[in-house]
Amino acid sequence: MVVQEKNNTPAAIAACHDPFMKIALEQAACALGEEEVPVGAVIADKDGVVLAADHNRTIGLNDPTAHAEIIVIRKAAELLGNYRLPGVVLYVTNEPCVMCMAAIIHARISRVVFGAEDPKWGGAGSLYTLQSDTRFNHRPEIIQGICEDACRQIMVDFFKSKRHKGYCANRRT
Repeated sequence: MVVQEKNNTPAAIAACHDPFMKIALEQAACALGEEEVPVGAVIADKDGVVLAADHNRTIGLNDPTAHAEIIVIRKAAELLGNYRLPGVVLYVTNEPCVMCMAAIIHARISRVVFGAEDPKWGGAGSLYTLQSDTRFNHRPEIIQGICEDACRQIMVDFFKSKRHKGYCANRRT
């Protein structure tokens, strides 16, 4: 899989990024099976080689920072032997939160591609736009809406099922 954009029409961009988002969606499904919030992420290098893929693990690891994006950033950095990841593309099913966007900026990730917006926690356009803040010395490109319907639906279904099971009332605080 090679990340190339010969033209910038929405169809061309979607066709280029869809294979990676499908991997991210598979990871989100794994999270769902573990009763984690179903967010999946993938990091690919400039040649389209997948460096890391994973999903949210906050509950299983008892770690509030174990978001899919953070996990794949850590894995890719370890694989490459560098905490800076210029030239890589991060694919994630849900808009990164502020914590994840800060990690993305610190890691110097070149591009973030996400599916569904997150109006409650979004750090890449919905609530905050950290990528546009000129006070930072790195501003990743953001592409949103790739596989948007599937990415949104897995979240909607998850929280709908949790509301029916009393998920929020039974959570540890």
